[in-house]
Amino acid sequence: MAKTPAPPDAASDTERDLLRLDSQLCFALYSTSLAMTKVYKPLLDELGLTYPQYLVMMAMWEREGRTVGELGEQLFLDSGTLTPLLKRMEASGLLVRERAKEDERRVLVTLTPAGRALRERAQALPVAIAGSAGMSLEEIGDLRRRMQELRERLAGLRPALR
Repeated sequence: MAKTPAPPDAASDTERDLLRLDSQLCFALYSTSLAMTKVYKPLLDELGLTYPQYLVMMAMWEREGRTVGELGEQLFLDSGTLTPLLKRMEASGLLVRERAKEDERRVLVTLTPAGRALRERAQALPVAIAGSAGMSLEEIGDLRRRMQELRERLAGLRPALR
């Protein structure tokens, strides 16, 4: 008895599984990012920061006196997004923006004493996040490294449909 061939438009189980939402790396990253932001929110509320402001503060705690362009590059933010964020942070007394004397096109960002002091209060956040995730700091570090490797591999690549 001859086997009846599958209709030409029928996809195999494997092909159908590739298009399941839960099979998508992009959805896993997206939904995990949303969950992570929800965990951070109450912690950052205590510091008076939003998540993007926290990212700026961490970059500034690493190295002060940087330009808006340098910050944007490190944070993967364009100046149209970063400038209003920095203006709000300046209004709240965390940092100061000023034009560079040698090149007025460049805007330098420095922390205020209040911005520097906030670092001490923020020290507990990484441990709290690891605890919320049920992971050790070492496990968090391993996951972070893998995510950074993925970002580097994807940077500049264009997806191709076959």
